[in-house]
Amino acid sequence: MNADRPIVKLKLDVIFKRVFGNENNKDIIAAFLSALLEIPRESIEEIYINNVELAPEYFDQKFSRLDLRMEVDGRIVNVEMQVNREDNFQERTLFYWAKMYGEELKTGEEYGLLKPTVCINIVNFDLFDCEDYHSHFKVMEKERHEVLSDKFAIHFFELKKIDNVKKNQAMEDWLHLINAETEGDLMEIQKTTAIPEVKNTIVMLRQLSADEKVRQEAYYREKRLHDEASALGTARREGLAEGMEKGRAEGRAQGRAEGRAEGMMEARQAFAVRMREMGMDEVQIRELLGE
Repeated sequence: MNADRPIVKLKLDVIFKRVFGNENNKDIIAAFLSALLEIPRESIEEIYINNVELAPEYFDQKFSRLDLRMEVDGRIVNVEMQVNREDNFQERTLFYWAKMYGEELKTGEEYGLLKPTVCINIVNFDLFDCEDYHSHFKVMEKERHEVLSDKFAIHFFELKKIDNVKKNQAMEDWLHLINAETEGDLMEIQKTTAIPEVKNTIVMLRQLSADEKVRQEAYYREKRLHDEASALGTARREGLAEGMEKGRAEGRAQGRAEGRAEGMMEARQAFAVRMREMGMDEVQIRELLGE
């Protein structure tokens, strides 16, 4: 095999969902969750995937993200794969966790019936100022470190930090597989992993990579993600630069703080206008502006 040959990337949302959103791959999904959540494989008896199908318009959707929701032995588990950096990512994840946790309780039911809710975020960028690729957040008392509730858990896995530390081989095998981009990467993982489901996923990725239709789908999805990142970066730079310049000019002319504040407001307005032109809705714009 040609080690340099590119493969369809598992970290692309459309490919990730083909593998981990497929009801026929429950053994693979169970092994994956077992490794990332560090729970015994045999403890996972039932997996129900809530959003298996990808709507046809999904592949063309602007500024979309993967959101894979499951029920795993009574837990609500949400898996998100995020390729491009997004502002306020931690706050958005906390909002999603709260929404999932609360919407499970039906009117008149006791709070004790709320299910443990877990968010797994796999990101293709550096998020925290640390060397570790895995960050696991709980709610606990500040001094005693007493956990308030075992029903809260949010995990972040930063793909660009996988090689910084070695602490969990199974977890790292899966993350390396998600990060793989060439046949050589697959060969290396296949040679070193002891996890049968990782090897089965490698076979599946090779089959997907050999499918012309899937390759085209992955190509256009990746291109859209690159375009999205470029558009966001350009809009931020141009919109904020334009507003800042107006703010400085008005501040110099008026010599008052009101001029600078008005300039910053115009910067935000210019940024919002550019985002609307590129197809973003008001909720996404507010997230980017931190509102």
